[in-house]
Amino acid sequence: MTTQTHAPERLWTGSHGRVVVGIFSLAFFVAFESLAVATVMPAVADELGGLRLYALSFAAPIAVGIVSMTVAGPLMDRRGPGLGLRLGVAVFVIGLLVAGLAPSMPVFLAGRAVQGLGMGFVGVGLYVVIGQTFHEDLRARVFTVVTSAWVLPALVGPFIAGAITDLAGWRWVFLAVPAIAVASLVLIWEALDAIEGDPEVVVDRRRAGWAVMVAAGVVVVSVAGQRTVSWWPAVVLVATTVTLRHASRLLPAGTWRARRGLPVVVITRSLLCAAFLGAETYIPLSLVQHRDLSVTTAGLLLTSAAVLWFSGAWLAAHVPALASKPLRVRLGAVCVTTGVGAGFLTLVPWVPVYVVAVAWGIGGLGMGIAVSTLGVLMLDHSTPAEQGANSAAMQTSDAVLESLVLAFGSVVFAVMLAEHEQAGYLLVFGGAVAVAALGVLTSSRVTSSAS
Repeated sequence: MTTQTHAPERLWTGSHGRVVVGIFSLAFFVAFESLAVATVMPAVADELGGLRLYALSFAAPIAVGIVSMTVAGPLMDRRGPGLGLRLGVAVFVIGLLVAGLAPSMPVFLAGRAVQGLGMGFVGVGLYVVIGQTFHEDLRARVFTVVTSAWVLPALVGPFIAGAITDLAGWRWVFLAVPAIAVASLVLIWEALDAIEGDPEVVVDRRRAGWAVMVAAGVVVVSVAGQRTVSWWPAVVLVATTVTLRHASRLLPAGTWRARRGLPVVVITRSLLCAAFLGAETYIPLSLVQHRDLSVTTAGLLLTSAAVLWFSGAWLAAHVPALASKPLRVRLGAVCVTTGVGAGFLTLVPWVPVYVVAVAWGIGGLGMGIAVSTLGVLMLDHSTPAEQGANSAAMQTSDAVLESLVLAFGSVVFAVMLAEHEQAGYLLVFGGAVAVAALGVLTSSRVTSSAS
């Protein structure tokens, strides 16, 4: 693949400025749709019916995305990101239109699946563009831009989606975005043409089949975790086994054992992301139930963590004292574990709520420091001809572990809810802390380069 050999003096000037804006825009519209759908789903279910398909509307795009990421990685290594990224945006737009015009819940679900198909290509493509367009000294700053593209929708996305739903209907949350997506793609069109692939890259066609098995496992775990059938424990166990077994074939060898090099980079990020998401799901609920906070106030706590997430990514890219990438990962992992532990504090009446907010904010700061750095390290540990496949592997690992943590958390919480509500919270928060602690352990094995 062709790549830049010298870092430009400034990130936002010349042709690089257009690329950065394009990367931000593409990441923003994917993030907005990912976050907005949770806001509009009650309205969708109310109009279209099909509450039994509610969980699938979230699981389907994740599962289909695993397949498209697996296909996209080697394809972009072999042919460059141009075709795959353009195809991904087109498919994502089609999915938006199908969902926005859906006359029934099954059609809406199909639209969500098509969105996931496109998101997989877009997610991998953005990593390849960053790796091939920007000198390694600038990549941390570019990942700060990507982080901001996810933080901004977290701040305003639910409000905007809710306002659109109230004023024009939920369908426009999907139908208004395609024009933005196409405009974003235009900004990086020339950069895509400048990146060539490596025709010697070998594409293992068996990986697509393994990805389908992983995707099926993720869907089954997510749906069976809702305990809709009497034999759901056996279903969850079998599906989890199938998922982990086939996922190992899509990830760098030694990922589950946290082998030094790329494998430990991949597993560390996935552990931290899964732990943070696992706690984030239940902290607002606990604040509302045990501290009598309003939903809005509890949501503001999550918003503060999102702001600090961006701050962490900015610090990682700009503070000389944090120049060591392994140091940044370890510091971030410790901060994430501290933040996840805030869940326990929500259950202690004499601990002020502001202490919970500060602890959770530290977790958000840690996520910004660690996740952006691990993205840079993934590219550092990859040759130009491996960036697509390794980007896909990292995002697949994230999707698998996050899905499993959420599924098992929901099962444990639901089972304990009828017997002892507080025990349910203790178990889900304890599980999240345990996963984060594993991330701290694996972070000690992270190194700066493949050598």
